[in-house]
Amino acid sequence: VQLQASGGGLVQAGGSLRLSCTASRFALDYYAIGWFRQAPGKEREGVACISSSDDDSSYVVDSVKGRFTVSRDSAKNTVYLQMNSLKPEDTAVYYCARGRRPGDSCPPLAYDYWGQGTQVTVSS
Repeated sequence: VQLQASGGGLVQAGGSLRLSCTASRFALDYYAIGWFRQAPGKEREGVACISSSDDDSSYVVDSVKGRFTVSRDSAKNTVYLQMNSLKPEDTAVYYCARGRRPGDSCPPLAYDYWGQGTQVTVSS
C-alpha cells in the first residue's frame, strides 16, 4: 500500500495550487482520505477529509473554508486538494492519509497509511 502526495511548490499569496494524492495497490474509493499539514515548529493539523464513496461527504476546516476543496477522481485513483487564495500561513508540508477501515466516513477513527508529504510555500 502506498500513498503519494504531489503538486506542492512555491506560489505568491493569492495564488492557487492543486495537490494530488495517488494510491497504489488499493482503491481510494473504498476509504476516507484525509489531508493534513505541518508548518515548521507547529503540530500537524487536519485540513480536509473526503469520505469513502459509500458516503462521499467531505469537509474542510474553518481556517481554509471557502478557499480549499477536496475531491476525488475514481478513474485516476486520486484525491485532490484544490487550494485557492493561498496565504503565507498556509505554508507547510502537506500529507495525505488513508482512513484505517474501508467504508469510513470522515473523520475516520484512525489513519493507517501516510504519503510522504509535499511542500507548499506561499510568499507574501
